[in-house]
Amino acid sequence: MSSEKPILYSYYRSSCSWRVRTCLNWKGIDYEYCPVNVMEGAQNKEEYSEINPYEFVPTLKINGIVLSQSVAILEYLEEIRPEKPLLPKDPYKRALVRSLVQAIAGDIQPLQNLRPINFIESIGGDKKEWINYCIGVEKQLSKSSGKYCVGDEVTLADVVLLPQVYNATRFNIDMTKFPLIQRIANDLSELDAFKKANPQNQIDCPAEEKK
Repeated sequence: MSSEKPILYSYYRSSCSWRVRTCLNWKGIDYEYCPVNVMEGAQNKEEYSEINPYEFVPTLKINGIVLSQSVAILEYLEEIRPEKPLLPKDPYKRALVRSLVQAIAGDIQPLQNLRPINFIESIGGDKKEWINYCIGVEKQLSKSSGKYCVGDEVTLADVVLLPQVYNATRFNIDMTKFPLIQRIANDLSELDAFKKANPQNQIDCPAEEKK
């Protein structure tokens, strides 16, 4: 493996970047943070598109390779750093974790992005009701959760959940409708790896958004 420090190309408020930051922190992997301002189109510039042809964040340079797509990165980190696992040993629980990850990362998160929200509003839709619909994992969590999303140990499901709760709060969603999600999010927010990954603690977070 390469001895070079990993480099994470990230945007402070990107849900996908946030997931990877949390996982790196959880695994105790020291990394260099390289900001990519997606609001100014930095991801579309040739310098970055040569690194990541999808022109999205995050991108992780690690062990002499370049990885994109946040869930694939999370799985890679889990495989190379199993010492502090984010997937349960039990096959059924692993499947539950992956089911939640897919529901949140594949179904909910894309619909909370700026482009689809703007489209919904342009055709007279209600973005709040749309986002409420997107946080439908409450029922699944009622069957799988303990202290966290699946049982009492932190998993990849928790890593992808917290950024979406943050988005819901940004859009003034009434989270009292989702008490289980909110309770888990509150507990996760107290963990060091999650605190460190919070958008407000990133070097590219504007001063007016920091606490």
